[in-house]
Amino acid sequence: AGCTILDSASVRIGDGSMLGPGVHIYCAEHHRDAELRGAGLEVARPVKIGRSVWIGGGAILVGGVSVGDGAIIGAGAVVTRDVAAGATVVGNPARPVRAG
Repeated sequence: AGCTILDSASVRIGDGSMLGPGVHIYCAEHHRDAELRGAGLEVARPVKIGRSVWIGGGAILVGGVSVGDGAIIGAGAVVTRDVAAGATVVGNPARPVRAG
């Protein structure tokens, strides 16, 4: 419910993965150089989400990230880097939670 997928590049979501309400997936990025950004140049990078991934409500995934099978992304996390299979990440920017 209420998810946004800005798919200017490919977005792949594996079987059995679950997205909570308000998850945002952004493939598009604007150029870092102000002049090029002003010219409307946009970069698009794909997002890949593996199988059986659980993404909590309000999480954001930016372009170019891959989420491994069975990973968990905590509610409100901002994923700016790849997430390993089976890992749990939380926070902004998202960081792995230590087991134990």
